[in-house]
Amino acid sequence: MTILTRLVLVLLLTWTGRAEAAPGWTEFPVPQGSSPHDVAPAADGTVWFTAQAAGALGQLDPRTGHVDTFPLGTGSAPHGVIIGPDGAPWVTDGGLNAILRVDPVSHAVRRFPLPAGRDNANLNTATFDRSGILWFTGQAGIYGKVDPRSAEVRVWDAPRGPGAYGISTTPLGAVYFASLASSYIARVDTGTGAATVIKPPTPNQGARRIWSDSHGALWVSEFIAGQISCFDPSTNTWKSWRLPGKQPQPYAIFVDMHDVVWVSDFGSQTLLRFDPVDGQFSRIAKPLGDLGIRQLLGRADEVWGADQAHDRLIRVRNQQ
Repeated sequence: MTILTRLVLVLLLTWTGRAEAAPGWTEFPVPQGSSPHDVAPAADGTVWFTAQAAGALGQLDPRTGHVDTFPLGTGSAPHGVIIGPDGAPWVTDGGLNAILRVDPVSHAVRRFPLPAGRDNANLNTATFDRSGILWFTGQAGIYGKVDPRSAEVRVWDAPRGPGAYGISTTPLGAVYFASLASSYIARVDTGTGAATVIKPPTPNQGARRIWSDSHGALWVSEFIAGQISCFDPSTNTWKSWRLPGKQPQPYAIFVDMHDVVWVSDFGSQTLLRFDPVDGQFSRIAKPLGDLGIRQLLGRADEVWGADQAHDRLIRVRNQQ
């Protein structure tokens, strides 16, 4: 048996989903040593990304491949970035223990530090609610909010201790976050700040990132359990699907404008597309896989990922 034959057999044994050509797959290198963690496409066609190891925010122009980077300050270690209602990138910076707003034109950085006594929060991810308030998570066991108008920052202890990680807002304005270390999701009362735990049916599943579809259902990447799950708040019901492969580790999750679910699998180092209608996964990345995508986001018919392991951003054109 040749080496090539053995390799084909291994792939057949470990992959039970469909293979699919990558439509419009493009890789964009960023400066070596950037270690991009999160990515946020902007309305002007550019794409912002956190250069975690460099303590900077980067901006890619996909039309030319040109990249600019803007230092965020001494000690910076940015994790998440999203585009706010004001069109500016907002950053969760674990190194600075602050939420940052970067002016998209002048690139001036405005800091919203966490209150005293909330050091080393390990800030993670952010989302805006429908009233323009930014909500954020910290893996040290906190979640909080920033009011951009008053600059007030408030922080609450997360239920059950450490782990608050991904966070998302539904189309109707409900805010939910996922706890990786404590294995639950929670709904945040945007009026009082109280968090109500919603326990997934799979114990110790490692709920990592969370994203809402157009109907308000929450899709969760369950890193430890090797599956993705969907919670429907309207019926209070769960459904789960295990990823193909031998030892899947779903990390990033994103639901696009067509309600197709995208998920990065650290177990097989690849990108998957999941169709909720037929319940099938398709492999989008290269056959052997060589990806370390920590976060996914998108805009009309495009899905973007930050591949931290290889200092590059990934774009997949989602053709329906």
